[in-house]
Amino acid sequence: MSAAQLLRHSRKLRSLQNAGCERSSLVRYFSSGTGSFVKENGVAKRTGGTRFSKHSQPAKELETFSLGVSRSYTWTRASNSLIPSSVGGLNGSFSCGQVASARPFSSGADLPPHQEIGMPSLSPTMTEGNIAKWLKKEGDKVSPGEVLCEVETDKATVEMECMEEGYLAKIIHGDGAKEIKVGEIIAVTVEEEADLEKFKDYKPSSSAEPAAPAESKAQPEPSQPKVEEKAPTKTPEPKAPKNEEVSQSGDRIFASPLARKLAEDNNVPLSSVKGTGPDGRILKADIEDYLASVAKGGQREAFAAPGLSYVDIPNAQIRKVTANRLLLSKQTIPHYYLTVDARVDKLVTLRRELNPLQDASGGKKISINDLVIKAAALALRKVPQCNSSWMNDFIRQYHNVNINVAVQTEHGLFVPVVRDADKKGLGTIAEEVKQLAQKARDNSLKPADYEGGTFTVSNLGGPFGIKQFCAIINPPQSAILAIGSAEKRVIPGSADGQYEFGSFMSATLSCDHRVIDGAIGAEFLKAFKGYIENPTSMLL
Repeated sequence: MSAAQLLRHSRKLRSLQNAGCERSSLVRYFSSGTGSFVKENGVAKRTGGTRFSKHSQPAKELETFSLGVSRSYTWTRASNSLIPSSVGGLNGSFSCGQVASARPFSSGADLPPHQEIGMPSLSPTMTEGNIAKWLKKEGDKVSPGEVLCEVETDKATVEMECMEEGYLAKIIHGDGAKEIKVGEIIAVTVEEEADLEKFKDYKPSSSAEPAAPAESKAQPEPSQPKVEEKAPTKTPEPKAPKNEEVSQSGDRIFASPLARKLAEDNNVPLSSVKGTGPDGRILKADIEDYLASVAKGGQREAFAAPGLSYVDIPNAQIRKVTANRLLLSKQTIPHYYLTVDARVDKLVTLRRELNPLQDASGGKKISINDLVIKAAALALRKVPQCNSSWMNDFIRQYHNVNINVAVQTEHGLFVPVVRDADKKGLGTIAEEVKQLAQKARDNSLKPADYEGGTFTVSNLGGPFGIKQFCAIINPPQSAILAIGSAEKRVIPGSADGQYEFGSFMSATLSCDHRVIDGAIGAEFLKAFKGYIENPTSMLL
């Protein structure tokens, strides 16, 4: 590859001044121990030796050589790296590591330099993602900032932007591709339009993967381990037929302990699995094969009783992550629950007085939920122990009061965040909540819209009329407030023998007992109830 080609492929080298590209030629990387460079007509050439193999060469420093620009250059390469880590003498020193990570080029002579785009990690908990749809097609020119595709993460659907100018040469995973691991190649771009045809049948290389199975196969080849496995299985052979006869007569199913444990963990009925062990014994491998076939949709009917009509609905990425996180929460967080009834007559009156002012100023109408969010934020400021997280070795107490608001959509459950809710007015909270809720329904939330919450409010009362419920804590938070519907009750009046009507709302606080003691949770609900029953105090 010539120096001019390298400069054309890398913008960082292209920006260098006085590199003497016209008069210099760049040689490939060779071992200093097996070859040497000679200078012919001002250009360095290699004689003897062999080229570095792709991953097997140890870290070495290459020889100093001349490129015909009256300077000497020293190339060094880090361990297990294909690219020199630094070049000395080229206008000082230039680090190649960043270029390599941002633009991995083809090492084969049949393909021009190109960039392989991997599945990005778009949230802290993301391990895999789905391609919702491509907004660019193969052959399109792309520029920095343009959206390449929409990626469905564990939290939302996020737009993936292009980082460099070029042409989209190949889409590896098309629209609707599922469960793509973070870092797995999804597309290839090139800088020259003329190179597009060369990537028509391109497939990502997996040179490192085949080597591992070869090594693993080479190690178990000795016969000793196999002999040890066979010896125990032969000894119980005389008894196995007798056990099988008993099992057939008594409808018993024999399986290895590992197979039974794996079946229990995955809710697999052993009667649905065909054993391949001695005399039909079910082994661990039989359960794994069964689970693999179920994952592919081959034996899903085995889980349904005969005669039932059903449809299998595939789980979206957000549904899987929500299920895993809530299961983790219930299994690892010691929940306890506190419930209080707060009278909301004054709250309803205040809302009725504020909304005409909002309409006159062109703002969004204030909902009961907006007032609840404000009251919860102020109560957290008064009782900051509830605005904390369990960190194993310590408890982290947050200075910011960021309230996540649960929003149910057809795509799943989202919890966008209202940041610094304790410092914002009711009009601002109302505006933000409605914008975030609409983004959630459109499946267009960005990570900044839902990350960084310290407390969650879930309201099933207003929209659904649920009287009272207990919510599951959203880790790493330590509490969540569940709001029920308001109902009218008959209560004693101010004078003896008199009665009046009052509207009461139920609020249940789910607490992590590792962080929030019962008395602290009660203090929070007392403060929250005070703001709800005297809402004008929230305006002070």
